[in-house]
Amino acid sequence: MRLKQAQASGNTVLRKKNVFSRMLAQWDLQILLVPGILLVLLFSYVPMYGVVMGFQDFQLGDFPGFSQWVGFKHFQTMFADKYFGLAMRNTLVISALKMFIGFPLPIFFAVLLNEMNFQPLKKTVQTVSYLPHFISWVVCATLMFDLMSTDGGAINEFLMWIGVVKEPIGFFTEGKYFWGITLCTDIWKELGWNAIIFISAITSISQDMYEAADIDGATRAQKM
Repeated sequence: MRLKQAQASGNTVLRKKNVFSRMLAQWDLQILLVPGILLVLLFSYVPMYGVVMGFQDFQLGDFPGFSQWVGFKHFQTMFADKYFGLAMRNTLVISALKMFIGFPLPIFFAVLLNEMNFQPLKKTVQTVSYLPHFISWVVCATLMFDLMSTDGGAINEFLMWIGVVKEPIGFFTEGKYFWGITLCTDIWKELGWNAIIFISAITSISQDMYEAADIDGATRAQKM
């Protein structure tokens, strides 16, 4: 019994030495991990301190961990605010709109894109559609504000030019337009990027299935 325990202990030590030896032998590969580890620490673990700040009276310039502890004071203030219900309603409605409208559209777009036979046009449309994903939300908000501005905004100018309205519409001053603007901006920004995974799934479908559908007399819409 003792012999088996000694052998097991020896095997464990040997495995540990082997792992450590491999790490030393591959030191150059371990160095390549450092940037990734730092990014994870910086953007995933350091922000967790913000949870603690929610229970503190944090002031700019305070050393982390030394702010006065106030418990649930900030949360009580938030829940008691007269606009909390409105903010919660907007959050839930916008999330529902993104789920039921913003989610199916990339699938539909991917199917339509897959049906395009002219490859140069197909690649151009795909590239143009996912480029907005790399634009920051700050730039997107500025762009939408400029387009919908009452002072020379392109959308208002166009609507007045075709005679739809006589006066500029205050898209950002009237609350009834907020949901639509938020939804449309999110769709424009993420449509192409979200469609990439669906395009990959569609292109992986075997051509034999399409040929079998042709033999069975399936229409183009049925194959889609």
